[in-house]
Amino acid sequence: MPINYEELTKKHPCFARGKAGNTGRIHLPTSAACNIECAFCIRSINKKENRPGVASTIITPEEAVEATGRALELCKDLKVAGIAGPGDTLASPYALQTFRLIKERYPQIVKCMSTNGLLLNEKAEEIAEVGIDSLTVTVNAVDPEIEARLNKGITYHGKHYTGVEAAEILIHNQIEGIRKVSALGVTVKVNTVLVPSINGPHIEEIARTVSEAGAKIYNIIPLIPQHLLKDEPAPDCKDLFVARAKAEKYIDVFRHCQRCRADAVGVPGKEDYSEQVYLKRVAVADTFSHG
Repeated sequence: MPINYEELTKKHPCFARGKAGNTGRIHLPTSAACNIECAFCIRSINKKENRPGVASTIITPEEAVEATGRALELCKDLKVAGIAGPGDTLASPYALQTFRLIKERYPQIVKCMSTNGLLLNEKAEEIAEVGIDSLTVTVNAVDPEIEARLNKGITYHGKHYTGVEAAEILIHNQIEGIRKVSALGVTVKVNTVLVPSINGPHIEEIARTVSEAGAKIYNIIPLIPQHLLKDEPAPDCKDLFVARAKAEKYIDVFRHCQRCRADAVGVPGKEDYSEQVYLKRVAVADTFSHG
């Protein structure tokens, strides 16, 4: 059975209260593929950007298990193994394969992963079966007209969809998937990328909807202007304060996000061990994804 929300507050840095904030994690970059086209995201591989969705390399499930072992030796406070890309964890089989291996080799470790939720509705049972304790789902809108401004298309079961049609499929699968995986005992955290001019007035509705579906905690991530939204202004402190105040009427709000890389290792905000853990590193063009 997955560990519960209260237990996660003691072991998982994203759920931490007090001294639990000193727990470490390893992000395992096994998942390069993606199946949606976020307007703020350009995926790539590099070792320069300290942002979500960026990794210095892509590793196999077997290499991920080896990396976890090295990380446990280096970081005595490491409690969590997570996969947050740099693509989507359900767009390829490698994340779930990795967690099966980790469950067998390191059953004591908290297992955490992130997804855009396009395939969540159909993968919920498998997510629970491989032992995921905490699942993050990025939900940027629950209104298809708004989502269509943030996501230009999806590839779903071999067919490409765009606009409102794509948004309707994505939102349905996200909300039904959250409902299903929550009922199986997995703790759900929802991320929303805040773009004030697009989904700023919509935050309260997102928070209410995902909370009703079973999500336990909500993380509002400020946009870093890039790609198709490069001319959008980034949210300021007031924008974030207002959005969080609206959201916390319905759900716990996570306020200490470090926007970690997809290959981060160690205690967030402290020493990073990724250079020692990941032995092959590649430097190419800068990128960003909100994961």
